[in-house]
Amino acid sequence: MGILQRVLLNVAGLLLAAFILGPIVWVIDASFQTEGDLSSRPLHIIPASISLDNYNYVFTGAIPHTLQGNGVLTPNISQEARELLPALRNSAIVAGAAAIIDLILGIPAAYAFARMRFRFRSSLFNVILGSRLLPAVAIAIPYYVIVNNLGLLNTYVGLILVYLTFSLPFTIWFLAMYFRYVPPDLEDAARTDGCTRLGALVRVLVPVAAPGIAAAAAFAFMLSYSEFLFALFLTQTIQSQTVPVIIASIAVNPNASLALIAVSVSLAMIIPIAFALVFRRYLVRGVLSGALQ
Repeated sequence: MGILQRVLLNVAGLLLAAFILGPIVWVIDASFQTEGDLSSRPLHIIPASISLDNYNYVFTGAIPHTLQGNGVLTPNISQEARELLPALRNSAIVAGAAAIIDLILGIPAAYAFARMRFRFRSSLFNVILGSRLLPAVAIAIPYYVIVNNLGLLNTYVGLILVYLTFSLPFTIWFLAMYFRYVPPDLEDAARTDGCTRLGALVRVLVPVAAPGIAAAAAFAFMLSYSEFLFALFLTQTIQSQTVPVIIASIAVNPNASLALIAVSVSLAMIIPIAFALVFRRYLVRGVLSGALQ
């Protein structure tokens, strides 16, 4: 590769990184600025002075001094921002539970489709795959009626069950395809040594397929964490409302502080970033353990 090609490739990589990371960096930067800095022209790319008042309001309720006026709240304060921390807890619980249950149900189902032969196998697999083609809006009202009749409105369980109907079909399809590329000789050897089919799945196939399982778990977690439509329909109070609902309520407030919106988005990114970092290490371990089997 010539010098010019390397330079062009590096420039293209930097531009792509700026395009992807630019909005994230700007939101984090804005969260440490005052409302005055954000409304000034030209914009301050680098904060004139770093302020933690916005974060302090979300965590403690202490009103930023720049948003106080004669002891009375200015219109720029957003009360919804105080509900962000409970919403983060709700999102973590719902997304984590949905990902765990998704794997508990999805791994055996995917194994059955990948390794076993039974009647209507292809038809059932196509039905599962076809269920992912349904738009969420088309089934929102029926799901609301079902959840309401079960008495699960405004509960974690109602959200988890709905999210499983979206993530589980993908997990079954994805892992079934992944399992088919794992040599069956490994399981046969384990069964020859006395393992049952379930034992071979747990002791042999799951460690080898760890990267694929981690990817399926990440998909289920992020789908549940970022989903908005059903979280809006099925939750009514902060008892179960998730981060997308609270951020939307802050953003649609025409008088909301831009700085508090930036703080809300910045805090909402912490859990996905931490989850990605943890799964990044897990994926590396999974690939190495799979290679050593």
